[in-house]
Amino acid sequence: MKLIIAFLLFSLDEFMLPCITKKFIGIDCPGCGFQRSFSFLIHGEFIASFKMFPPIYSLITLLSFLFIRNFIQIKYDNKIILTLTITTVVFILTNYILKFI
Repeated sequence: MKLIIAFLLFSLDEFMLPCITKKFIGIDCPGCGFQRSFSFLIHGEFIASFKMFPPIYSLITLLSFLFIRNFIQIKYDNKIILTLTITTVVFILTNYILKFI
């Protein structure tokens, strides 16, 4: 089972979806680069992952916290989620604006 999961994770490069916004409009969307960044992260290339899509780490932190919160009761979880969400959105928007400069 572990071998199958490892194979699927390492073969994600073959199943990447194209960006519909970039395909039809011709400009990057705020999430462009996420799939490739996640692929770099899976392969252990942490710096390349960050260069491809800098908000990857804040987004993974937010999603991990949301997942863990379903199983463990955490004090002040709403404030933590709000802080992580705002941080992630700021990183995504900053990255998106810097792409055009």
